[in-house]
Amino acid sequence: MRLISPALFLVLLTLTTFAQSRKIATTTAKNATATQVNPPMGKPKLVVGIVIDQMRYDYLYRYYTKFGTAATTGSGFRRLMDEGFNARNNHYHYAATYTGPGHAAIYTGSAPAINGIVGNDFYERNLGRLMYCAEDTSVSTVGNTGTAGKMSPRNLQVTTIGDQLKLATDGRAKVIGIALKDRGAILPAGHAANAAYWFDSKDGNFISSTFYQNELPKWVQDFNARKLGDQFLGQKWEPVLPLNQYTESTTDDQAYENMMPGEAKPVFPHEFAVQAGGSKYEVLRTSPYGDQITKEFALAAMKGEQLGQRDVTDMLCVSFSSPDYVGHAFGTHAIETEDQYIRLDRQLADLFAQLDASMGKGQWLAFLSADHGVVDAPGFLQQYRIPAGVKGYGEIGETVKASLEKAYGPGKWMLSYINQQVYLNHALLAEKKIALPDVYALLRTDLLRQKAVVNVINLHNLGAEALPQLQENLLRNVYYPNRSGDFYILQSPGWIEGRARGTTHGSTYAYDTHVPFLLYGWGIKPGQTLRRTHIHDIAPTITALLGLLEPSGCIGNPVEEAIK
Repeated sequence: MRLISPALFLVLLTLTTFAQSRKIATTTAKNATATQVNPPMGKPKLVVGIVIDQMRYDYLYRYYTKFGTAATTGSGFRRLMDEGFNARNNHYHYAATYTGPGHAAIYTGSAPAINGIVGNDFYERNLGRLMYCAEDTSVSTVGNTGTAGKMSPRNLQVTTIGDQLKLATDGRAKVIGIALKDRGAILPAGHAANAAYWFDSKDGNFISSTFYQNELPKWVQDFNARKLGDQFLGQKWEPVLPLNQYTESTTDDQAYENMMPGEAKPVFPHEFAVQAGGSKYEVLRTSPYGDQITKEFALAAMKGEQLGQRDVTDMLCVSFSSPDYVGHAFGTHAIETEDQYIRLDRQLADLFAQLDASMGKGQWLAFLSADHGVVDAPGFLQQYRIPAGVKGYGEIGETVKASLEKAYGPGKWMLSYINQQVYLNHALLAEKKIALPDVYALLRTDLLRQKAVVNVINLHNLGAEALPQLQENLLRNVYYPNRSGDFYILQSPGWIEGRARGTTHGSTYAYDTHVPFLLYGWGIKPGQTLRRTHIHDIAPTITALLGLLEPSGCIGNPVEEAIK
């Protein structure tokens, strides 16, 4: 056998070692590429959570060419869409598509079945009365002597993103919630927040409650002293573009649109008439000026609280409530709605510009979603021969009462009908030895005779219902025994209750569940996905970016595609 010389052996050994090293390095790099979803090292200076009240997903694209029409301001929505990440098939995962539950779900990653916020209002069985989602009779108003501040997050049973941020930083992070609506400020901010502020329509000021503090900070007092509400009351709401440029809307006078107070027709320009004995500034909510006031207050909070200016991540939760008021009044295809979103786009652009100036582009993280969508006004749908209509709000409740009294005699058999749910008097049923399944069979037969009632669903026995899996899950995720009803009345798509004009939301259908989910800034990889994501995925995505434990009731998963 021929021996290899020591020199040749050394060369072969070197080449073999080099090849193995390259193979290991290549394999490691490939594995890292396949699994790497960690955010960049460090942390954002500020997280800005934005909720647009009643923003349906398709508005992003219907109004896209109108966004950024002012060269001096740029576009807020298009900046998020073009430079950020867009989860285009994002849906609510429960049936109660209302404001309170939506804000709670976005910031907790939870569901009403866990977090307890099953509606804006609901029947609380342990108290034997209706309860408002943010009410708290143990606290007092901070900012005036009224009762509008008797609010807190105590009815929310789980933690929020902000709570997790406070816990992780031993309280050093600042968390602030802001909205015109109290529930839009309180539920996002959570239990451990420094403060939540909302708009009091009586005096036009932002107020809070003693749950957070005993007096308003000086920056809030200074902002209230500016009396922006008075400035806007003295103006008219006129379209920002010539009327013939609102090509994504119907003409400016539809029979199914609501009038603003003091108006004879639902047409531009809108004047702000103050109703005798009413709240002076309430009318501003149904206008773009409500969003402008909210944005200005958010900027004041950034400056007053020095958000994003320390060595810890802060969080600002901002909810723009006016789109909900405008949408309810005028519908989804009104010029007013289009104008509202064009103007809101400019408010967002200004907010983002101020964030850049304060912290630097790429140093802050933002997400945007909506608390629910909205159905097209029935009158609008009927113009296209699409099945739609309006039921009187009392029709179902009165049928339930009449059916039960006819079958079982006089008595308060029904405690409430709210959120499309029938709440029965369990104590009376037990006293009379009447079984719940018997009541269900009776009411199902009678209610299915009504127009637009598709199904009557027993929330105590969802597994026995012949429902598509999607709808079954939506109902399962909204059932919280002490705060939910016994039977859910599923109504036909396009039908609403109790509104002869305007429109509403609250159903299980796509027009109410499909809402935006946009991510932008620090740690975000630009792109989009069409796979179905859910509202409960928002909170775990943000906490994953921040390296935090997800909120206590979270049932979602991070959207990995969005994370660098």
